[in-house]
Amino acid sequence: MDKVLVTGGAGYIGSHACKALAQAGYVPVVYDNLSRGHAHAVKWGPLEVGDLLDRDKLDEVLVRHRPSAILHFAALAYVGESVERPADYYRNNVTGSLTLIEAATAAGIGSLVFSSTCAVYGTVSAVPIDESLPIMPISPYGASKAMVERIIEDVAATGKLRAIRLRYFNACGADPDGEIGEEHEPETHLIPRAAMAASGRISALDVFGDDWPTPDGTCVRDYIHVSDLADAHVAALRALNGGLSGGAYNLGVGRGFSVREIVDAMTRAAGRPVPIRMAARRPGDPSSLTADPRAARAVLGWMPRFTEIDAIVDSAWRWHARRHNA
Repeated sequence: MDKVLVTGGAGYIGSHACKALAQAGYVPVVYDNLSRGHAHAVKWGPLEVGDLLDRDKLDEVLVRHRPSAILHFAALAYVGESVERPADYYRNNVTGSLTLIEAATAAGIGSLVFSSTCAVYGTVSAVPIDESLPIMPISPYGASKAMVERIIEDVAATGKLRAIRLRYFNACGADPDGEIGEEHEPETHLIPRAAMAASGRISALDVFGDDWPTPDGTCVRDYIHVSDLADAHVAALRALNGGLSGGAYNLGVGRGFSVREIVDAMTRAAGRPVPIRMAARRPGDPSSLTADPRAARAVLGWMPRFTEIDAIVDSAWRWHARRHNA
């Protein structure tokens, strides 16, 4: 069975990808410094505790396990935090990724799937967003991911690397079997915060503006279930194994749901109201962000299974309720 190194495999999306890899017949080898991941989420293969900036540790792990490919998730990923601490984001996300790529190519590992983000596009004037739009990030987080994408493209041009870059929209939900879920600290994402409000773990869910140019006045986003993201990484790995040279692909459902629709779905899932508190708009928030995922479907053969918001929110609520006895 082929081994695949999964950086950040103890984190939210990485752990779900490890489960998908195991189900597809691979052995995921998790490489994580556990600064934001959780050792208990590593269930489908060995855990190697190490930092991306530690080249000696990376070299040793790659030689010992000899993975055939790498799925690269490890990154700092809070937009607001990146504005406050940009140097940390460039050091961890860019320098760490460069260290990984150099170690991989030195070890003769030529296949990489990179966890990127729709934040590389920055502020867009029209939706849905396709891959032809210019890369114009507006946050250090988005800029760090864009820089890594450029590094990947340049190294790939030398013939030493074949890499697929996957640009996520709003990752959400939890493993349908309840084995793993979303465990961020602090938690900033809408759906888990709605669950926290429904269960009383926070007093109310802040809604940032109700006067946006959308059907109900609240922001609209494309919510992609984490298990679908995991499946896309397996599809990308198979595509590389099948000879695809690389490329960048948006991962989303292709339709948006508003904040109010998320609140209503959580109310149905939890069987209790979600208290909300209206707040001012946040600077830089677009009114609507949705993906055009047709390229991923056409080239990678990937289709999301979770396309209805009730199924997505219900999986998140069930994880939250079990985890916190709600």
